Amino acid sequence: MQNIMADIKNRSFKHVYLLYGEEAYLKRSYKKRLVQAILPEGDTMNFNSYEGKGIHVKEVIDVAETLPFFSDYRLILMENTGFFKSANEDMAEYVKGIPDSTILLFVEEEVDKRNRLYKAVKDKGYVCELKKQTDAKLISWVLGMMGKEGKKIKEEDMRFFLTRTGTDMETIYQEWQKLSAYTAGREVITKEDIEAVCSVQITGKIFEMIHAISERKQKKALEYYYDLLTLKEPPMRILFLMAREYHLLLMIRQLSKEGRASAEIAKQTKLPGFLMGKYISQAKKMEARELKRAIEECVETEEAIKTGKIDDRLGVELLIIKYSAG
Repeated sequence: MQNIMADIKNRSFKHVYLLYGEEAYLKRSYKKRLVQAILPEGDTMNFNSYEGKGIHVKEVIDVAETLPFFSDYRLILMENTGFFKSANEDMAEYVKGIPDSTILLFVEEEVDKRNRLYKAVKDKGYVCELKKQTDAKLISWVLGMMGKEGKKIKEEDMRFFLTRTGTDMETIYQEWQKLSAYTAGREVITKEDIEAVCSVQITGKIFEMIHAISERKQKKALEYYYDLLTLKEPPMRILFLMAREYHLLLMIRQLSKEGRASAEIAKQTKLPGFLMGKYISQAKKMEARELKRAIEECVETEEAIKTGKIDDRLGVELLIIKYSAG
């Protein structure tokens, strides 16, 4: 990422860039910065864009060979082409001898590093993997946005904010926009502000539903379930996420009993560190046999739904009622 920013600052561009990875927000952000830096705003004469599989490589090459019109560069943007997951000899060969006046920008979700085109891009230009960010980087990023607007927040409230949003940067940004507008005219952001306007994401709702079930708060657990249905979450996905949460709690309970530190538990479970406190606390409230039985019943319910013995919505609802009974 620093290399891209340096290229933009120095206006010294590579002839081919590849942005890939699971963090969609960063891919959009760096794609936008490169496009804006390479071409003047509104320059449609020297900009070509392609998206999806089925792109005709020879057509792209013909365009790439066309000299720019009153500009230093012709920019060709290609997104989600699948070129880096399958053989693409023509494009791989072309990248090796790309004209000085042309810049290719690829934006992909997944790549195969053994792919010939990937190797050609890496050799001729710049490859940037945009991964999910660490807890520290997310916190630093959010604090940066808050600081630009003169806002302050306690560390515990910042972590609470991230437990509501999850780790997806696009979601975090959208929730921050809501929070910023809600606290306009005030310097300090509080937990109450976050609770008032920030939505709990799907996985967060599942956790809260499991928490309500373990606390035998049946009404609250069912409210969470109905909220998820209102958000168009399929019952089978809710069931899958329930089983996943029980698996995580069982793993966390075992690791905690072994005396593992929260940082190590976060690493093994691949959960964000800022979620460890509430997961460890929840895991301690449930017995291992209870968690194992809940996982088994999730599997049994899934089987009953798939074989047509019970309706999916009702099957999940009955499971919630059973485990949240007083």
